[in-house]
Amino acid sequence: MCGIIGIIGRGEVTPLLVEGLRRLEYRGYDSAGVATLVDGRIERRRAEGKLDNLVARLAVEPVVGRIGIAHTRWATHGVPNETNAHPIATDQVAVVHNGIIENFQELRAELTGLGYRFESQTDTEAVAILITRYLDDGLPPKEAVASTLRRLEGAFALAILFAGRTDLLICARRGSPLAIGYGDGEMFIGSDALALAPMTRRILYLEEGDWAVLTKDGAEVFDEEDRAVERPIRETALSGALIGKGNHRHFMKKEIFEQPSVIGDTLHALFNPTTRSVHLPNLPFALDQVSKVTIIACGTSYHAGLVAKYWIERLARVSVEVDIASEFRYRAPDMPVGGLALFISQSGETADTLAALRYAKTQGQHIVAVVNQPESTMAREADAILPTLAGPEIGVASTKAFTTQLAVLACLTVALARARNAIDHEREAQLSTALTEVPSRAADVLNNDARIQEIAASMLEARDVLYLGRGTAYPLALEGALKLKEISYIHAEGYAAGEMKHGPIALIDDSVPIVVLAPRDDLFEKTASNVQEVMARGGKVIMISDAEGLARMDGRLMAGIEVPTCDPFVAPLLYSIPIQLLAYHIAVLKGTDVDQPRNLAKSVTVE
Repeated sequence: MCGIIGIIGRGEVTPLLVEGLRRLEYRGYDSAGVATLVDGRIERRRAEGKLDNLVARLAVEPVVGRIGIAHTRWATHGVPNETNAHPIATDQVAVVHNGIIENFQELRAELTGLGYRFESQTDTEAVAILITRYLDDGLPPKEAVASTLRRLEGAFALAILFAGRTDLLICARRGSPLAIGYGDGEMFIGSDALALAPMTRRILYLEEGDWAVLTKDGAEVFDEEDRAVERPIRETALSGALIGKGNHRHFMKKEIFEQPSVIGDTLHALFNPTTRSVHLPNLPFALDQVSKVTIIACGTSYHAGLVAKYWIERLARVSVEVDIASEFRYRAPDMPVGGLALFISQSGETADTLAALRYAKTQGQHIVAVVNQPESTMAREADAILPTLAGPEIGVASTKAFTTQLAVLACLTVALARARNAIDHEREAQLSTALTEVPSRAADVLNNDARIQEIAASMLEARDVLYLGRGTAYPLALEGALKLKEISYIHAEGYAAGEMKHGPIALIDDSVPIVVLAPRDDLFEKTASNVQEVMARGGKVIMISDAEGLARMDGRLMAGIEVPTCDPFVAPLLYSIPIQLLAYHIAVLKGTDVDQPRNLAKSVTVE
């Protein structure tokens, strides 16, 4: 969601603010802006659309200053235009905000009644004017912000700039992440450490309810009860180099092609080649005592959890419930004490997943987070983390984060099955060996890129696409449909192949491409029968299988995408790659914004 950057610097801050915003583009946004102090006055520049529009405006109307805040906005309240773009300002304060102020309407009515005028449609303006009201009452900035925070309901991260105060920024977080960076005679605020990496590697993460007062010499942190507190300063491992696309046209393409490497890195951290066994980090509970697993996630991470359900129930013989975080948190189910609650998130900051995690804690669950950001809120609040070593993922549509999540979940499945004696050491060695072969097999899949691009060209005119799969291929069908929808804007649906005759078969005609994921496992014959049913009704089938599986179709397919023969256990990791490439090439040929598709954000930090 929205990106925040703030700097108290030793030199001109505008170029650094823009660079920070550039590093936050991956979060998704529809407008951008900066504010600095010029001779003590707040000066703003804002622009609708991409950051390049703001850069162009700054080239014509530059702003200078050694202190400033900046923002990329993903619209919640108010349409995405310049008036609603952040920073939102009065003559006394400028505010950037990530989140939602739930009681802004009543605050707006109160402040309007006191004679204050609102110019935007945003909930953020209620924050800026409320602080201004307290300043008008004679409170100094620190007390004005503290009084304001006590009035706010909802989730937010805030950074606040004050007119005439060239050595003061105040920030706060409740439900949305915020980090403080320490420099040499300068200080920084950022939505995440990636934004701050070029400027500092010394990071303090505000905890839930914290707010902080920054000067050039440091930060004073307060908790939600306004008590001064100490928070640890950590050295982040993130590189200061701006993430690049390499030789690829888009981040998404680059990240798809990084999968052999990052899957290998992730597996290497969890696999002992000498014993051919999985070794998880020390967990604060015994795996053999786990009686139920609850997996909670959103979006693509939810699909990874569905794959894990098939794996865990079949191999480890443990009951697994998989839930969408936004549904789970409000259903508030009773959970067995001592159960394992597994939370999956690329960012570790997803608002609904974090809320579900906190609920699971109240239910006495063992909390494990599968995250790509080991310094995230979710990682810090979990009992243990299983990190995915995907590296920064900039494309909004998740690719390498998904397959590294699958790699971690596969390793957890093997460890859990072995701990419960559901498999013996020989089977563990077989499964572990199959996992170690995935990186090289993934590289083989990528060699089909040109063929997949040809198939993509044949699907450009489709208005609807169906994806089918059985077993672990069913969640992949859901994931394939999601990928196509989010970056090409073509309507797509994923179905369990066995459900075709229960309704979806009515949609099939010669204008609807059908993508069938058919790994050659014990369900292949049933999937092949479904393919025959689809083709008999004129459906144009694109089948993803190995050479023998494709050969079984006797040349009747619209197209086939070959995946190397593999152990069915690891098939989800390999079969994920063709559906990513297919969506990517269709989107490129349609001319959509592949890395930053409309209306989407990388990290969903609001409900």
